[in-house]
Amino acid sequence: MGHHLDGKSSIVPLIDRLNKYPVGLPDSDKLRRILAILFTEDEAYIASRFPLTEATLPELVRATGWDSVRLQATLDTMADKGLVMDTAYGGKTFYLLMPGLIGFFEFSFMKQRQDLPVAELAQLMHEYLYGDPEQKMGREFFASKTPLTRSLPYEEHIPVSSQVATYESAREIVKRAGYGAIGMCYCRHKKEHLNDICKKGAPTKEICISLGTAAKFMVRRGFAEYRTTEQLLAVLDKARELRLTHITDNIRHKPSFICNCCSCCCELLGGVQQGFPMGVAKTNYTLQIDGESCLGCGLCQKACNVTALEAVAAENGKRKKRMTVLPDHCLGCGACIGACPSKSLSLIPASRPEIPEKKKDLFKAILKEKKRLTPFVLHGIKKKILRSIRMG
Repeated sequence: MGHHLDGKSSIVPLIDRLNKYPVGLPDSDKLRRILAILFTEDEAYIASRFPLTEATLPELVRATGWDSVRLQATLDTMADKGLVMDTAYGGKTFYLLMPGLIGFFEFSFMKQRQDLPVAELAQLMHEYLYGDPEQKMGREFFASKTPLTRSLPYEEHIPVSSQVATYESAREIVKRAGYGAIGMCYCRHKKEHLNDICKKGAPTKEICISLGTAAKFMVRRGFAEYRTTEQLLAVLDKARELRLTHITDNIRHKPSFICNCCSCCCELLGGVQQGFPMGVAKTNYTLQIDGESCLGCGLCQKACNVTALEAVAAENGKRKKRMTVLPDHCLGCGACIGACPSKSLSLIPASRPEIPEKKKDLFKAILKEKKRLTPFVLHGIKKKILRSIRMG
């Protein structure tokens, strides 16, 4: 645990570094306390010296001034804590500083931690994310024109006439990933430490899916357990039985996770409900309600994970009320459809913005929207020049 809350020599540069990412962490006393718990003084210094993209050990030696043995040992500890991600490629190990969200905030509650004051940390994170009347973190995460994440539809509710792209299907994403793992839900685990539980009865363990390179890192570092494709598909089925909403990266090529989210615990869906209805990208569908057959019972409203349904006065005289859709809120996920006893709900195609191809395209779009792109461009040019010089 860190003990450097007042140590501006480490915390402030760390915040400055984190705020160069597409989604940063607005400064506050609570954030400084969170970082002081998660990072030791040395770890905060190393993190503050990280370049904007992946770096090798020799590159980090030059950036920090540390010797390689000491630095590698500290980086290994940071990877175990989910503060950095280490990936082997081409005979080299590359290190990437994790952002706060989606990043080390989540990793802090994705395995049982004996080295952290988890109850205090859960309360601090909750207050940081939800207790600010100016919603600085909400605006940082959700207010970009290009959302960081997107929802996925239940395939069984997609109209037969629609042609479904593989990147729109949770099941196809899992099948094409090549490697997957299952882990603990950060949101529900954190909520347990706030003495609260999921109102839908969704589990905390073995519910959130990681894929590809991210999954391999998480398995190696104890944040998740490997599962076969068939086992992961069964997790999706379980999530649908509980009427959870599938959320993934807002990219078409190799999404790295599928979270199965509820309205009461999920911080991504919480943002939609807290005034940022466009904060999670919607599917290529939206909900349609047959007003003639709708009973106005409200079961779909209870099933919805983003408060996109409300009761209004019925116009046909047969019943007092009927349900209607709030189109700006509806994610088009279809989680509510199975709850309708009169089969009055269906998905219909909707026009949506194009989904970025790869993660670099997503990050570039968000950085450009926030006017943070220039440092990344300059860093890329500098990195290419330095590597060319060293190669001769």
